[in-house]
Amino acid sequence: MGEKRILLVEDNADDIELTLRAFDKVDLRNDIVVARDGQEALDILLGRRFRQDLAGTLPTVVLLDLELPRVGGLEVLRRLREHERTRLLPVVILTSSREQRDLVRSYSLGVNSYVRKPVAFSAFVEAVRQLGLYWLFLNEQPAV
Repeated sequence: MGEKRILLVEDNADDIELTLRAFDKVDLRNDIVVARDGQEALDILLGRRFRQDLAGTLPTVVLLDLELPRVGGLEVLRRLREHERTRLLPVVILTSSREQRDLVRSYSLGVNSYVRKPVAFSAFVEAVRQLGLYWLFLNEQPAV
């Protein structure tokens, strides 16, 4: 496996900046590619749109928000699990939603992990550190 990359699917500019700062703060130097809505994420992941920063490969993990324009996060997850190319791709819901139905629906659609965004920056940095370490370094993935 080549360079390990993260696809962050997030439409909120402040949350994008916060997430990028948190990864930088914990010194995880992996590339982070940003998709700003669900349709862009699907186009990238299902091979409909080439992104130079992914060089035609799948990311190591997708950090997916639920509330997205054009195509919502749960619909993105559902479509990813339907396709052979992305069926086994690790997807982590990273959201501020406290709704139990979102949690249950995410797992029923095959999410690998569901993480609520902590409000305090220090707690968010720690959550990002743990996510990065686990998904980029500890988790074993099948070659697809």
